[in-house]
Amino acid sequence: MDESEIMMIPFHSHEMDMDRAERANHRLWVIIIVLIVALIGTNAGWLYYESQFTQESISTEIEAQQEGDYNFVSGGDLNYGTTSSDKANSETESP
Repeated sequence: MDESEIMMIPFHSHEMDMDRAERANHRLWVIIIVLIVALIGTNAGWLYYESQFTQESISTEIEAQQEGDYNFVSGGDLNYGTTSSDKANSETESP
């Protein structure tokens, strides 16, 4: 290749591209900082909103007057009481 065939990029064109890239990078950093501040703000708002509510727990005691077929739900588990067929089977099997 001959030197006359090589296309040379003018210096001012390169400087113009570098300035454009710097401005784009500056805009991206500003957007990132704004998004981080928005994230912190929404999290703080959510924490403030949630802190307005109090947790209440209610405990209930049930007394059975007779042995019955009661089903209790506690903690998501269903505890089956004795059923009448279980009572009948246990009474007939006992000597």
